[in-house]
Amino acid sequence: MFAETSSRYVTRNPEILGGEPIITGTRTSIRAIVGLWRLGIMPEEIPNHLPHLTLAQVFDALSFYLDHQAEINDYIERNQVPNELVHPAVKATRKDHPLAKFTGILSDAEAAEIKQSIAQCRRVNANEW
Repeated sequence: MFAETSSRYVTRNPEILGGEPIITGTRTSIRAIVGLWRLGIMPEEIPNHLPHLTLAQVFDALSFYLDHQAEINDYIERNQVPNELVHPAVKATRKDHPLAKFTGILSDAEAAEIKQSIAQCRRVNANEW
């Protein structure tokens, strides 16, 4: 049958996503919710993106993640689309996102270049314009 979890809204079903933790009664993985959260979407806003979920389910999923970070991070790593397979148009729209480095969209060199540009902007005195 299903593996036990220590969470009200999180379960595992070997027939759904190979037993990866999901929200009970859905096919929504915990990693999907964590992915939105990592992009900077507030937990209260996640049901706007996944309208079949309640706020209680979202918070329970994040709580489950915090208790099982290594496992969920492993699922995220295994299911990440390799950078070379991401369409250039998608890369272009996401590079400007402040969390792009965190989500793996930017290379270390690109992130360093952006950081340097930001530092230069901070040194500019707006009164000199």
